[in-house]
Amino acid sequence: MIRLAVRCRAEDAERVLAELLELAPGGVEEEHGSGWAEFAIYGYPGELPELPQLSAVAGEGLVEISSSEIPDDWADRWRDFHEAVTIGGRLVVRPSWEVAAAPAGAVDVVIEPGQAFGTGAHATTRLCLELLLELAGGRRASGSLADLGTGSGVLAIAAAKLGFSPVLACDSEPAALEAAEANARANGVELELRRINLRELAPPRAQTVAANLTAPLLAGVAARLSEPPATVVCSGLLARERDDVVGAFAAAGLTVEDERAHGDWAALLLRPR
Repeated sequence: MIRLAVRCRAEDAERVLAELLELAPGGVEEEHGSGWAEFAIYGYPGELPELPQLSAVAGEGLVEISSSEIPDDWADRWRDFHEAVTIGGRLVVRPSWEVAAAPAGAVDVVIEPGQAFGTGAHATTRLCLELLLELAGGRRASGSLADLGTGSGVLAIAAAKLGFSPVLACDSEPAALEAAEANARANGVELELRRINLRELAPPRAQTVAANLTAPLLAGVAARLSEPPATVVCSGLLARERDDVVGAFAAAGLTVEDERAHGDWAALLLRPR
C-alpha cells in the first residue's frame, strides 16, 4: 500500500482539496499545521494519480509531494485510530468494533466508516452534531432534513435518531451512499439515499439542511437554494472563511443564529431573516 501526500500552503488548501477530490473522489486524509495543509491518498501502485497531476493540482501553492510505503496490514491497523466520540454528554458516535457505555439516555450511533468516510471524530462533524443536539434540546429536531455530503451517514443517522423525519442522505459517490445505507440498517433507522453532484445541481428542498462541506461548496449550495430552508447547519469551513460563507447564505436570505469553533474550524446555524 502507498501513501501519497500533497502538502500546500494553508491559503491554498481549499482550492487544492477541491481539485484533488476530482482525482480521488473516494476521499482524502487531511492534516493542518502552521501555514500548511497536507492531503493524503492511499492505494496500490497503478491506482493513484501520477505525480505531475498532483503538481498541477497544487500549482504555485505546492510545498511538497511525498510518497511512502505502509504495511500491508494497514487496512486492519487503521481501525486503531478510530475511537468513540461523545457529544454534549447526550450523543455517542462510535465505530462498530468498539463497545462503549453510552451515558444514560444518550443517543448511540454506531458507524462502520470505511477508510474514507469517518466516524465523527473530525472537528467539523462534532460541531455539526453539537448544533443538531441544540436543535433537539430546543424541540426543533423535527420535520424533513437533507444531509449534503453524507459520507458514512453520521449526521443523517444522528438526525434520524434525534427526531428528524424523513431524512435524505446525499452524496456524489456511490461508495459513500452504500456505506450510509449499511450504517442506517445497523442503527435501525430509515434514510432516503440520493446521488447528487452539488457542484452542479441545486440542493434538495428540506426544512433543515445539514452540510459538512468545504467553504467553496457551501457557497455554491447557498447560491443554488431555490428558497431558504427553516434551518441550515453547516461546517467544513475554516474560521478565516467564515465571513465569506456567511455572506453567501445572507444573499440567500439566511442569517447566523448560532455558531461554534474548534481550533481552526467553524460551524454555523442559520435561519431565515
